[in-house]
Amino acid sequence: MKISYNWLKQFLQLDWEAEKTGELLTDLGLEVEGISNFESVKGGLNGIVVGHVLTCIKHPNADRLKLTTVDIGLENPVQIVCGAPNVAAGQKVPVATIGTTLYTNGNEAWQIKKGKIRGEESHGMICAEDELGLGDDHDGILVLNETLKPGTPCSAIFEIENDKVFEIGLTPNRSDAMSHFGVARDLKAGLEQKEITKELITPSTSTFSIDNRSLKIDVEVEDNELAPRYCGVTISNILVQESPTWLKNRLKSIGLSPINNVVDITNYVLHDLGQPLHAFDATKIKGNKVVVKTLPKGTKFVTLDDVERELHEEDLMICDSDKPMCIAGVFGGKNSGVTNDTTSIFLESAYFDAVSIRKTAKRHGLNTDASFRFERGININTVEYALKRAALLIKEVAGGEITSDIVDLYPKKKDDFQVFLTFEKIYKLIGQEIPKDTIKSILTSLEIKVNNVTESGLGLTIPSYRTDVQREVDVIEEILRVYGYNNIDYKEKFTASVARTSKFENHKLQNMVGDLLASRGFFEIMTNSLVPINSNKNLANNNTNVEMLNPLSTDLAVLRESMLFSGLTAIAHNQNRRKQNLKLFEFGKTYLKQGDNYKENTHLSLLVAGNQFENSWTVPSVPSGFYYIKGVSQAVLNRIGVSGYKQVETNQEFLAEGISFEKDGKTLLSLGVVDKTFANTLGVKSEVLFADFNWDTLRSLAAKNTIVYEEIPKFPEVNRDFALLLDEKIPFKELYDIAFKTERNLLKNVNLFDVYTGKNLPEGKKSYAISFTLLDSSKTLTDKQIDKIMSKLQKAYVEQLGAELR
Repeated sequence: MKISYNWLKQFLQLDWEAEKTGELLTDLGLEVEGISNFESVKGGLNGIVVGHVLTCIKHPNADRLKLTTVDIGLENPVQIVCGAPNVAAGQKVPVATIGTTLYTNGNEAWQIKKGKIRGEESHGMICAEDELGLGDDHDGILVLNETLKPGTPCSAIFEIENDKVFEIGLTPNRSDAMSHFGVARDLKAGLEQKEITKELITPSTSTFSIDNRSLKIDVEVEDNELAPRYCGVTISNILVQESPTWLKNRLKSIGLSPINNVVDITNYVLHDLGQPLHAFDATKIKGNKVVVKTLPKGTKFVTLDDVERELHEEDLMICDSDKPMCIAGVFGGKNSGVTNDTTSIFLESAYFDAVSIRKTAKRHGLNTDASFRFERGININTVEYALKRAALLIKEVAGGEITSDIVDLYPKKKDDFQVFLTFEKIYKLIGQEIPKDTIKSILTSLEIKVNNVTESGLGLTIPSYRTDVQREVDVIEEILRVYGYNNIDYKEKFTASVARTSKFENHKLQNMVGDLLASRGFFEIMTNSLVPINSNKNLANNNTNVEMLNPLSTDLAVLRESMLFSGLTAIAHNQNRRKQNLKLFEFGKTYLKQGDNYKENTHLSLLVAGNQFENSWTVPSVPSGFYYIKGVSQAVLNRIGVSGYKQVETNQEFLAEGISFEKDGKTLLSLGVVDKTFANTLGVKSEVLFADFNWDTLRSLAAKNTIVYEEIPKFPEVNRDFALLLDEKIPFKELYDIAFKTERNLLKNVNLFDVYTGKNLPEGKKSYAISFTLLDSSKTLTDKQIDKIMSKLQKAYVEQLGAELR
């Protein structure tokens, strides 16, 4: 938000340097991000003086040039070669002296130097209007008033304004400071804490009066919730033309382009007082009636930018008896605005519901100065005052008469907030005692009314325009920012206690798992929980979307039901930038609507695409496969101490093939290959492996674990192998389970290291090569013990699976 220092001084007579004022504004919470210079004429006409043309003759060596002598207030006149057709002796003209910098088209700088033109010396330049930046005329030199004295600086003749402009990073809660008046009000409070008393000058509207009642326009508001207050008045016999210089300079200083005197006044009052206004051409209001209402969905409406928009049934519109004229609080219509032919206007000043305006602005992709303020909440009590202020200014710059009573529809008065503030709470939050008189003076300077004072605290009335101050802590924040954060003492020594926390705290477990995954080449991602409205349709069996009441856009309309959509979006983003080998993990939440209830779950997701390793001459390219993601997933479970789970088929629709791990009837995770059709819809060009951990369930299981420490065995392990011929339908898991049921004490591990099917094997058979690891932690195993165990295992496989030893 741009704030002009000269404009600010209209409310607060202050002679501080801009940098010092900017520091105070920042201390008050209105952070000044930068201070820039504004010149209504670039260069400020520095070096341009009034010259008196004494003589003017034809240049001896050029037909179209003149040779002049000009008195510019020096001891001797100077000679200047001029090519303007209208230059003549006796004129008073603007002269750019030697060393003066002029700006072509307002930007490109060039310096006036002494030189020779066709053999004759020239000591300056007689300027045209456009060369000075005062207009667009270049037909000839600018001829000044005859009474001016030679040598007078032109900056003293023309309305040249030099200004400092503050760029304020306004936080969304500070709707009260969205104007020059609001910033001045805050600045006054800050100055009072420095014992500098300044009067806040409020523009007077005491001269407002009704000239006649010749143009009455009726107003009807159909929904007082959407438009709690609506004011309007008519002004007739106006002359729409270019704005006066002072008004154009005010708008230009904050980056606005002047349009015409009527529209410029509405923009001026908006940035002056923070109240948006809109002027309608009264002759275009059919039936002399304004109706504030919503229209049926799909109604077409052409806005000022010549775009035809399709209205939503919740868009609040300003209409006449036949048609819509304006999107309330957002954007005007093409066929109802003020033009150069306008002679009478209906001037609107209103308070619209903030949520309604924000939804409408977002739906239509519009962001205007008016919607910016309505969305955050304006001061409902200045609606009529701003209308009067604008009407008086329009009469001043455009003439005309007030030709109707003010219509003010305000059926339900908005009450101020009531808050009780305790001194104990102030001292507790701030950390030190502030004198009670100082507290009361700060509150008074912020227009917060102190109703009563007790030993324990203050009864306060908060003005309605402070929508961000409704609680006791909000008032304390106001006191602190005005008192000054820099004025709060702090101790050189800080005392802190170390909290005893469990190793199973969520952040500790996440860090532990994150370190494990990072060591395996995974990168952590953080994606948005908000996704497009159609993204969940393939991830859920019914309508369980948690929709945003006020979405920023259709791409951020609902909360995700699965981590997969945002993960695949990240995969596609990287693949489009030629990054094919990806290992990603993310901790995040999913959201479901179940009837009238909402459910929020925490997940850990893994996504793998491409090869396990980047291409290298030392490492062969190995595609990431199902067993890779399964192995990483099991490593995660082992790291947090979850065991004893079983493997079952998964029912996840978005997985083309996959499995789930369960324990005690709870699903720990699902993993597998993402359905190719679904992945392709998001632009993913390769196979993607996905693992989805139910993190809340894993945390609860991890917390139940008891850590058992045991001594590292002193005796050696023994490995023995079997090559078994089996039915091809028998999975390795059955062999694994049978082995541990057969030998519980000395068997430590069973590993499948080779599978063979095909030639030289009976039909329907396969060969498994299995390794068994045996260990006795108290002694060295003998051959006799080992042979006995292996015989038991062989017998179990033969009897239970019909296996043959090869």
